[in-house]
Amino acid sequence: MSGQPGFFDLSDRYEALSAAGDPLERLAAVVDFEVFRSPLTAALRRSVRGKGGRPPFDAVLMFKILVLQALYSLSDEATEFQIKDRLSFQRFLGLGLDGTVPDATTVWLFRERLVQARAIDRLFARFDAALKERGYLAMGGQIIDATVVPAPKQRNTEAEKAAIKEGRVPEDWKPAKVRQKDRDARWSIKCSKAKVREGADPKAAKPVDLAIPMFGYKNHIGIDKAHGLIRTWDASAANVHDGARLPLLISKDNTASGVWADTAYRSKKNEAFLASGMFTSHIHQRRKPRRPLPERIARANTGVPRSAPRSSMCSPGKSTAWAL
Repeated sequence: MSGQPGFFDLSDRYEALSAAGDPLERLAAVVDFEVFRSPLTAALRRSVRGKGGRPPFDAVLMFKILVLQALYSLSDEATEFQIKDRLSFQRFLGLGLDGTVPDATTVWLFRERLVQARAIDRLFARFDAALKERGYLAMGGQIIDATVVPAPKQRNTEAEKAAIKEGRVPEDWKPAKVRQKDRDARWSIKCSKAKVREGADPKAAKPVDLAIPMFGYKNHIGIDKAHGLIRTWDASAANVHDGARLPLLISKDNTASGVWADTAYRSKKNEAFLASGMFTSHIHQRRKPRRPLPERIARANTGVPRSAPRSSMCSPGKSTAWAL
């Protein structure tokens, strides 16, 4: 039976994280987050806050949590869990194992107060400027990607679905019910490539791709290729095609011209947009139905030739709208 962890056990863990190259430790050394205290205090003073309740968490601590959310693309619930679970997050925030962690609602309320004060964009612009001052310039190209964020499924009648599609609130919904209903999320299909089981005969067992219905939203991000930092972000319903969001995610501040993305972003419109902005497209090319990819294109896509065609209802990057 092992004893309780001691001080030196935690210290050894932190040393191991540092030896592995903890990026948050480097970020804390690069950015002096105390420079945000004054604008945070001013912004929070202007926002409306209800009376009563427990004392608020430190403003700089909460802003660093928002930075973690932006860098790792985390929801409020996932942020709360990751802070409790990851030592690197706790060290970055200055929290101990016995420290109180802000819950998801607290994180959401803090961000909403900054949004109401119209300060969040200015704060993140200042954060980006601090990175640039220390040499973290966006000069390695950019990677564009999207991921589906699931939302609780709605149980609506056909009449309610029709009203929501038309942008109306169903007539029999009371204000309390309207607040509880998600009228912006949509259905989509997430496609997963099939894999041949180990030891199975590829000719006898023809793989079939999976089509998984997903209800929720899409998180679209633009990542700096050199530093791995998320520079641009957008959100949409899950049924919005990835490629439609590419112009919104391209950062003109990135001094490198390369743009990488999967086949969902390849279209004549996007290729023309990138060419007009002097960007170099590295977007993957899509295989024609029932035809193998030419080796030149396959190597450009993945570095590994593809020869066997796939049979599936899913094409890469396809997003299909489902009824509510």
